[in-house]
Amino acid sequence: MSEAAGGRRVGLRLARLSFTDPAAAADLLIAAPLCWWDAASNAPTGEDAAAVVAALGRTADPDAALRAVAAMVGDPRGEQLRDALGRSGSLRARLLNLLGASAALAEHLIGHPGDWQALTGDYDAAGVPGRLTTAATGPAAVDVLRAAYRRELVAIAGRDLAGDLDLRQVTAALADLAGHTLQAALDIASTGLPASAEPCRLAIIAMGKAGGRELNYVSDVDVVFVAEPGADEGTAADPDRALITAAHLARETMRICHAVAWEVDAALRPEGKDGPLVRTLASHENYYRRWASTWEFQALLKARAVAGDRDLGERYVATIAPFVWSAAEREDFVADVRAMRTRVVEHLPPSIAPREIKLGPGGLRDVEFAVQLLQLVHGRGDESLRVGDTLGALDALRDGGYIGRDDAHSLIDAYTFLRATEHRLQLRKLRRTHLIPEHAADRAWLALALGYRADARGDATAVWEAEWALHAREVRRLHEKLFYRPLLEAVARVPSEALRLTPLEAGRRLAALGFGDPSGALRHIEALTAGLSRRAVLQRTLLPVMLSEFADAPDPDGGLLAYRRISEELGSTHWYLRLLRDEGAVATRLAHLLGTSRYVARLLTRAPEALTLLADDEELRPRSPADVALEMSESAARQDDASASVAVVRGVRRQELLRTAFADLLGMLDVTQVCSAVSVITDSTLEAALQIATRAVAAELGLDRLPVRFAVIAMGRLGGGEAGYGSDADVMFVYEDVEEPATGDGARVAHELAGRLRSLLASPSSSDPPMVVDADLRPEGRNGPLVRSLASYEQYYARWSEPWEAQALLRARPFAGDIALRERFTALIDPIRYPAGGLTARELTEIRRVKGRIDSERLPRGADPNTHLKLGRGGLADVEWTVQLLQLQHAGELPALRTVRTVDALGAAAGAGLLAAEQARALLDAWRAATRLRNAIVLVRDKPEDQLAHLGGALAGVGAAAGYPAGFDPGQVVDDYRRAARRARAVVEQVFYGPQR
Repeated sequence: MSEAAGGRRVGLRLARLSFTDPAAAADLLIAAPLCWWDAASNAPTGEDAAAVVAALGRTADPDAALRAVAAMVGDPRGEQLRDALGRSGSLRARLLNLLGASAALAEHLIGHPGDWQALTGDYDAAGVPGRLTTAATGPAAVDVLRAAYRRELVAIAGRDLAGDLDLRQVTAALADLAGHTLQAALDIASTGLPASAEPCRLAIIAMGKAGGRELNYVSDVDVVFVAEPGADEGTAADPDRALITAAHLARETMRICHAVAWEVDAALRPEGKDGPLVRTLASHENYYRRWASTWEFQALLKARAVAGDRDLGERYVATIAPFVWSAAEREDFVADVRAMRTRVVEHLPPSIAPREIKLGPGGLRDVEFAVQLLQLVHGRGDESLRVGDTLGALDALRDGGYIGRDDAHSLIDAYTFLRATEHRLQLRKLRRTHLIPEHAADRAWLALALGYRADARGDATAVWEAEWALHAREVRRLHEKLFYRPLLEAVARVPSEALRLTPLEAGRRLAALGFGDPSGALRHIEALTAGLSRRAVLQRTLLPVMLSEFADAPDPDGGLLAYRRISEELGSTHWYLRLLRDEGAVATRLAHLLGTSRYVARLLTRAPEALTLLADDEELRPRSPADVALEMSESAARQDDASASVAVVRGVRRQELLRTAFADLLGMLDVTQVCSAVSVITDSTLEAALQIATRAVAAELGLDRLPVRFAVIAMGRLGGGEAGYGSDADVMFVYEDVEEPATGDGARVAHELAGRLRSLLASPSSSDPPMVVDADLRPEGRNGPLVRSLASYEQYYARWSEPWEAQALLRARPFAGDIALRERFTALIDPIRYPAGGLTARELTEIRRVKGRIDSERLPRGADPNTHLKLGRGGLADVEWTVQLLQLQHAGELPALRTVRTVDALGAAAGAGLLAAEQARALLDAWRAATRLRNAIVLVRDKPEDQLAHLGGALAGVGAAAGYPAGFDPGQVVDDYRRAARRARAVVEQVFYGPQR
């Protein structure tokens, strides 16, 4: 075989081993001093040689690694290296991977061939200070230190690339190396001091990644210098001259370190670059106490004494620690930290942002800022979070329940991936960079340097890029979730001493917060936090915030008791406490709701799954009538019997009532929206109950369909779409025989149907109270038949109807049952409630007489007529009767008045000139105020009541539920209502009792 053909064969085989220049590689492998390849056999010269060649092929850059090792072996000082590589697998992995990944360290090893021995055996971290120490002085000492520093980098990086050290070990070793280098540089600087220099004590405090023992291969080392006079005992010290000496030492240390390895950045010192380079401990303390900004405390989170006077350094750390761990109590602390992160992102050029793994979206800073914010907020009360490194902090946050396990694992994996990528980028040329290369060849090198190889997903580059995209998305998602977690602001508002819930401290704080029964509250807390379970850990995290929120609510004790009951009901479920922790708005909202509303507390203990609604404002919007009705109908239809069907309908009703009450108490709905939502829920419940009753009665009679058409007519506040939380469901029932002539069976079936509907909803339930279906507004009231045929209604209204019954029909609204029958009923009653000629003088007199009797006779004994919301002067009855009188008088001629809603009728009356604008406004204000307060009373007391309390905690609760701001005077509630009622009553006197229009 010709020499050229043999060369081609050698080259081909080496190409398969990933050499990009196989011919040049063959020349190096075949010739001395390597002699690892036999040209004749086109194979390695032995097992050791085969192992070396294979290891070269696995490096990020086999050609570069081969050139470097050939140069090292060719040096007389490296003659042992060839044999050592063949014998030692660990040395092969460490050295060859290093030579293929770092051109800068390869250059160092070529210039210092003996330094490869730093890669043998275990890494001796304890010996680093001795290996950096030099007897040389002046420029020679700097050169020696530079070489020694590079040798240590070789030792660390080789083991890193071979997988012998994990990321935490690597970053800690680099940070310790930086500290020892600072000490060695300070020692060199000290030897150059003149004899006349004033003695001083100088400590070097590492900040940032160096302080947190998570340093990169190439990074500025952030430091702060602190100094004190250092005169001998018995000698007077000159503090000013001592600081001059310290400043000189600091500057020289910075200069030497820059010449040796990296820049020392002292810009994190007080006042930044504009402040003095060196300060005394007292000066530092005074600055942080009086003038420091939020970002400075975040920077101090990782402060650690690393060089110089260790006693002074430790005193500095101990002095500033209280400032760090109370910084979160500063006004707008959380907002300031978030704004700082936003500024970093905004100043990042868009052209490089997608490739920036440190500052860009989904990068290292997203992880670090979120972790540091959580540490600073929660670390005030939990000392386990006071760790410097990010991965250690993530462990602590996970173990403490501040971050979910899955979220913590995702962040740890992503951070490890991103830091490893950053390290490989920096190792290549020992330059500070965080940019992913643009060119495909450089990305391929990076993927190989990180250990990626081709698989089913594609080549090494594609595999790495897919993982990078995945990690970046996950980091960004979790950053948004954690960094902007609403709970952080709530925790930050809690004083630090309140975060440590020892029994004695908790009891005192509970009393100070306003709990009426501190010992009882403490028992609830102990029950919730006892033990070492994750549930107890999470409760210990949440309760300080919850207690502060309960304290701001009208009923702290009731709120805490309800919270305990809900927690015991749901505590073992996987989502409950996680929801409170991760969706901070839920925790604070829940505390406010439970501490304000017994109604909500009762319903939530029966339907705790409704808590999920609090996480999303969109979920708190009232649902459409069609959606609510459809859910009830479909849920009921899937059940086997009437009792089960009604139970699921009630469950939907509870959920929807809670949705409305949540939104109401959180100020998201006005009073008309609340009443409309409650009315929709009641309508849908009755409609579903009618469907259930129809199926049950038909089944009992053995019929496919009933022999009647049947409809339900909403009356009163329900008919007007103005039902409140405590309103009964006022209705009338109407039927019509399907077949003519009527046989009498229809009446019996219709009565059975109406009775069954009422009994189904009125039956006791362990889950909620019965729903009262009140039919007393039917013709003849309680003395009349429960159900009438359409013809009977027609006959009754034609012959016996009283004016009050026409008035009651103003809010009649057919809503359930047979549509055609509902339409015919509406056509029947419209001429009655909207009489063409208005009211006769007799009818007007009768209506006024009935209203006068109500005013004088129906007001409960002992009630205050000035603050009785329904029957008092200017109350709901006054407003509604006045509006209804105008409708009876004028709706026959004014179609705009033909509405069942009081608010709409008021607007129409004002528009028609029947009321002056200020009169309509007075009536509307009173109606809104009374309706809002009636609803608030139900929410607070969990039972309907029309008398407004004049003072006490009940009034405070009602005011809070009615939307009064925090810190309001409860007496303002009474004053505001009485003012509105007086104005309304004046209009009632003018319009209802005044001359007929």
